[in-house]
Amino acid sequence: MMENIFKYYEFSAFTKDLSATFSGNEISFTELNETHFLIFEKVKNTYNLYVSRYQHKNEIGQKPPEILELLVKNYDKSIPEHRIAIKKYVH
Repeated sequence: MMENIFKYYEFSAFTKDLSATFSGNEISFTELNETHFLIFEKVKNTYNLYVSRYQHKNEIGQKPPEILELLVKNYDKSIPEHRIAIKKYVH
């Protein structure tokens, strides 16, 4: 279940994107440092994983990011490469 991933890596609760960056989909993030974040975008029943840069975490979902890179489309925790994509940034 994806909830285990969200809890383990301390992702925020999902909130609606108001910046139009994620097409109004719900997003959840975890902080890598003061300006860099991993973001999960929920698209129906799938999740896309991004790495992003914002001036402050309060801007996430409110303003477009300075940098946004799609790491994994349709994240599936059973695929090792998908799990590695998160570990590469968090550990």
